[in-house]
Amino acid sequence: MSLPEKGRDIEELLAEISRLKQDDLPVRGGKVTAYVYDTGRPEVHEAAARAYFEMLEVNTLDPTAFPSVVEMEKQVVGAVAELLGGGSGIFTSGGTESIMLAVKAARDARPVGGRPRMAVPVTAHPAFHKAAHYLGVVVDAVPVDPVTFRASAAAVEAAMTEDTVLVVASAPSYPQGVVDPVAEIAAAASARGVLCHVDACVGGWLLPWLREAGARVPPFDLSVPGVTSLSCDLHKFGYSPKGASVVLFADPALRRKAYFASASWPGYTVINATVQSSKSAGPLGGAWATFQALGRDGYLELGRATLAAARRLREGIAGIPGLRVLGDPESALVAFGSDEVDVFVLSDEARKRGWFLQPQLSYAGIPANIHITVTGVTLRGVEAMLEVIAESAEAARGRGPAALPDGLVDLVASLDLDALDDAAFGELAAAVGVDLGGSGQPEMAVVNAVLDALPADRREAVLIRFLSVIYA
Repeated sequence: MSLPEKGRDIEELLAEISRLKQDDLPVRGGKVTAYVYDTGRPEVHEAAARAYFEMLEVNTLDPTAFPSVVEMEKQVVGAVAELLGGGSGIFTSGGTESIMLAVKAARDARPVGGRPRMAVPVTAHPAFHKAAHYLGVVVDAVPVDPVTFRASAAAVEAAMTEDTVLVVASAPSYPQGVVDPVAEIAAAASARGVLCHVDACVGGWLLPWLREAGARVPPFDLSVPGVTSLSCDLHKFGYSPKGASVVLFADPALRRKAYFASASWPGYTVINATVQSSKSAGPLGGAWATFQALGRDGYLELGRATLAAARRLREGIAGIPGLRVLGDPESALVAFGSDEVDVFVLSDEARKRGWFLQPQLSYAGIPANIHITVTGVTLRGVEAMLEVIAESAEAARGRGPAALPDGLVDLVASLDLDALDDAAFGELAAAVGVDLGGSGQPEMAVVNAVLDALPADRREAVLIRFLSVIYA
């Protein structure tokens, strides 16, 4: 893009935005089962959008300049703490930032002789690996049960060393939607004097309402002895606009370890509660308004609808020939796999029918599968979704597995990616039918099949090149 010589009309700009969005997945209606969360209540989203816009230009950098930020954050964080066992919290931009602050606080609260380490189940979110990468912490991977997909306290304890500063449990883990045994893991950590973080980014603002709606949900929050911090995303099942999460700390002193201050310059006072410095208060306003617009009754009603939809989805998938639900999820996340059809082809077939079902690669003995996030709007379309899954499974059975050119996986595995520029990598992808510069909704079965055949570190290198080419 080149900057226009003269400013353009707002209607013209909005028309161009609509054109740019024409190939985007829809954010409302429940046909996209990842990335977006829909209440099915337009008036709630409208309230959040208007509050977001009202706070758009307020900068949270200096809370003394904008006291509205302090009051809103205290109310939002207070509501989360009330629901999840107390504690002191920070409003952040998302789960990754919440997790990063929890890892920073643990690292700084417990200095060790060697390099700090944390014990992390293989099903935990990659945000822990990202935080470790940025903060100089070593990740010790903890295996999970191959049938239930849950971590165990014994496995976590075995992974701890004298330099372990943090252990992690998920409530639930994203891939299969199951809750780790938080009480047992926290007790094992506490016995060794190690902090315990519960990643409830997905479940924090969901599991309590599911429990109230009648689901069996094990203890997981700050009321559990030994749990020292917890992350909870509000832009997931809190249904707030994107950019809203909270990290809670059992002890205010631990929260202070997440803060950053610098007086080593002659400019304005620098004190940050989050990784970002200047940022819009729009997401905070949106979260505050969503809480106010829904209230307890609204969230409980959404919880009931979500629970009913998740149960019907699990039941329906189990009745489709060749498909099976993985594990026994307590949450509204459902993953299913198959020994008879290629799940990556199934995902592409569903996309042709207007539904996005998220493919997940195999890892640590867990097979490739399809992931569905059930939200408040899903119940209205769950039967249609099951029909699409059944049709897509049958179509995938007919097509067979994604066809990979002979030697392609070995070629990708042996490539010196650093020796290829973005143009050459794009040409290589195009040679096997993957157009990284195309528009619309591409078929991804071949890409996912190649990635699935590679080890994790090689997948990461290839994914980075994909991203680089897409934005070239």
